[in-house]
Amino acid sequence: MAKSIQILSTKKLSGEQKQALVKSNIEVLEADFIQTQNKSFELKDINENLIFTSQNAVHSVLADPKSEELKSKNVFCVGLKTKILLSESGFNVVAYTGYASDLAEIITLIYRNENYTFFSGNLRRETLPKALKDANIKFNEIQVYDTSLTPQKIKTAVDAILFFSPSGVESYLKENTIKKEKCFCIGETTAEVLHKITKNILIADQPTVEDVLEAVLEEYK
Repeated sequence: MAKSIQILSTKKLSGEQKQALVKSNIEVLEADFIQTQNKSFELKDINENLIFTSQNAVHSVLADPKSEELKSKNVFCVGLKTKILLSESGFNVVAYTGYASDLAEIITLIYRNENYTFFSGNLRRETLPKALKDANIKFNEIQVYDTSLTPQKIKTAVDAILFFSPSGVESYLKENTIKKEKCFCIGETTAEVLHKITKNILIADQPTVEDVLEAVLEEYK
């Protein structure tokens, strides 16, 4: 029997997601290295267009009874899952991209005369707001969720670590070090944080959890 591969996922996976790995003789350790929670906010001074860069922000806004009134507005978002969640909830998604930098480009090139409200989290990257500011695009920002780091010490040796966000990397490094482990990243932004620490990085084809797992299966088949 071949020795099984041990991987650590820095966020808990669904039963279905784990199944594929277990079938391929990969043992999964998992822990949530970040936690998000809705925060209270006021839906006022909302501009014509909405920007969401995460599912967390969508969930938080949907929890507000006034969110019904927003569904007449156009939405720009990052992430396929975010787009699906918005569409299924009755929002009109005009454009979505895999990365905030690409979304910034579309907005500044094609939709620069519009105005926006960006629903964000407390640890959001500067990419999008900075691009909008630099292009003198009218926008405001409402923080609708908080991300907190929940670092923990991992005592088991693993062959690979799965990272899904820059804050996940930061949280992991508070209690652990990266030595020879392969680091699988959901996207460029997450990988960027690791560049100073390791060269052993693989980036998923598309920024989804499924694509990260796909990369793991490819690597160890």
